[in-house]
Formats: sequence, structure tokens, C-alpha cells
Amino acid sequence: MPIPIDTRKKPSSVKVHVTSGAGVDIVWSDGHSSHFDFAYLRDLCPCALCNDERSKKDALAGTMGSAAVLPMFKPKARAQSAEAVGNYAVQIKYSDGHSTGIYSFDYLRTISYASAPSAPLRLVHRRVPHRCHPEQKATSTLCESRRGRDERPS
Repeated sequence: MPIPIDTRKKPSSVKVHVTSGAGVDIVWSDGHSSHFDFAYLRDLCPCALCNDERSKKDALAGTMGSAAVLPMFKPKARAQSAEAVGNYAVQIKYSDGHSTGIYSFDYLRTISYASAPSAPLRLVHRRVPHRCHPEQKATSTLCESRRGRDERPS
């Protein structure tokens, strides 16, 4: 018996903007929309070679302790072409020659937003009156932390 497909991980619209270099835009069947930069996708490539490289880098960072490791400069990855892989994935060929990563829609939905508590926190500054200090003016700044959800820093 086949495993039922989670409808949240099924796209209703997929747009890959290769010529403009804008990235990949997906609207999911539950109405959620996601945007992926090509550099972000290249860094999170799911192929075996990239997974091996990431695990080696993590192991090296663990043995180095607190010593800072400076990354080598590499130009931002650009997409040269993209094609659908059946009804379940997208394959992208990058300017650095890499083309073995197949991005399943299940994987893309997983990396599209951080629903786990480990999502990056970002501060949002709003001008609101302080409830705990009513004597202060309404123009004081309140900082609140929010979990990033499909929001990439500019």
C-alpha cells in the first residue's frame, strides 16, 4: 500500500527564475508560499557529495574547538538551468558545475521555514506605549523577539 502524500508538501505552483537569477518561488497547496535564493539552495544541496562535505566540515569544526576557521571566498552560485524531475522534484544546474542535487518538494517544504524552536531569533523594533511604565511616552521603543519564518535578512 502506498504511503499517503502530505498535501502540505504538494506544490500548487512552482516558478524557477533562472534568467533573472531571482530564485525559486513555490506556492503550496495549503496556501503557504516560499522563496528560495539559488545560493541558499546550493548551500543546502541534498546530494550525497554535498552531505559528505558538510559532515566533514562539521567534524573539522568540532576538532578545532574554538579556533576560528575562515572560509575561502567563492562567488555566489547562480543557476544555469533547471528541470522538473517527475512530479516530485526539481534539479538545478549551477554556475560552479554542480548539478547532482535533486530537490524534492518534501525537502523544499522542510527547509522553507523553520517551525522548530531552533529557528533564528530576530529583533523587531516597534514604537508602542509601555504597559509597565505608563508614564513614558507612546514613542518609546519596544523590542520583541520573533522566530524567523520564511524571512531572510536583507
